[in-house]
Amino acid sequence: MIDAPPYLLRDPESIPSPSFLVFRDLVAGNLDAMIRIAGGVDRLRPHAKTHKSARVIQMALERGITKHKCATIAEAEMLAEAGAPDVLLAYPLVGPNVGRFVRLAAAFPTTTFRAVVDAPEHVRALSDAAATLDRPIPTLIDLDVGMGRTGIESGIGAEAVYQEIERKPHLAADGIHAYDGHVSESDPAVRARRAEEVHEIVAQFRDRLSSRGLPVPRLVIGGTPAFPMHAGFEAPGVECSPGTVVYHDYNYKSRYPDLPFTPAALLLTRVVSSPRAGRLCLDLGHKAVAADPAGLRAFFPALPDARPVGHSEEHLVLETPNADRFPIGTPLLAIPAHVCPTSALHRSAHVVVDGRVVDEWETTARDRRLRF
Repeated sequence: MIDAPPYLLRDPESIPSPSFLVFRDLVAGNLDAMIRIAGGVDRLRPHAKTHKSARVIQMALERGITKHKCATIAEAEMLAEAGAPDVLLAYPLVGPNVGRFVRLAAAFPTTTFRAVVDAPEHVRALSDAAATLDRPIPTLIDLDVGMGRTGIESGIGAEAVYQEIERKPHLAADGIHAYDGHVSESDPAVRARRAEEVHEIVAQFRDRLSSRGLPVPRLVIGGTPAFPMHAGFEAPGVECSPGTVVYHDYNYKSRYPDLPFTPAALLLTRVVSSPRAGRLCLDLGHKAVAADPAGLRAFFPALPDARPVGHSEEHLVLETPNADRFPIGTPLLAIPAHVCPTSALHRSAHVVVDGRVVDEWETTARDRRLRF
């Protein structure tokens, strides 16, 4: 038995390693905390990219969360199949993905699919492809608020792109998408100031669009670190879009202790070798736990002092003065440092309730393509 609160696992010997475990009650608690922070489900549009699980989506829908966000067409399809009525694909569509998105929208007429653009090329391609639909595609402009990844900086060029959305016959101007992954300071006060800067950029751009008579029905804003700050953004149409919080992970738990979420997805691993004193080798390689970021790959509640010294496809090597307490074959729980890419490494998750495995959940959208 493994008993490392809040992670009770009564029969680890029956579970092969490495395996992905989801503690269902902790997922439920994270969803409930997310709703409380947002001030209600209407101000939420959580991101599905962390869990990629239709079963988690069902838990969210049962709580009244109807608006969702994703990064791939497979995730969008998973959401629609699960019954989500409102899905934002927050990733620029190019190449064959434009047509795939339109075919997906045609196949699920009861789901509203929304898209983002940050350039005239996106607008033209999406509008041309959407000509086959019987309704326009609600389209948000992806605003760069400091991340410097996708998005267009607030200004005349961004206004022109938004006006182009409104002019296209098969699109409908639907608001602003603003992701702020650069707001990552551990100090909540500093994070709050940085989040306020994002709010100012978004609000000023919204006001410029409104002054031109353009509709701005929604502001989809932020990720996990500044989620509580965005939840306090008093503006019409705000939709907060945290993602990692549903499973949470060690990096966010240690970096942002002010966030009231608990890591709910863990890995079961075993000691496969003890090559020399003070060293353990586990079956937790790159193919089982994310190889990013550099440094710590996972935290071990039973080995808090363990230091990673090697990581390859099938092996994770740790150094610890307590190595002699963990003989070959010992099962260990590990909290991933970065859970989002870790979950995508596993076809399914063993679901744990009251210390026992009670179900298996498919990682539904781990592949880039389902049907569409």
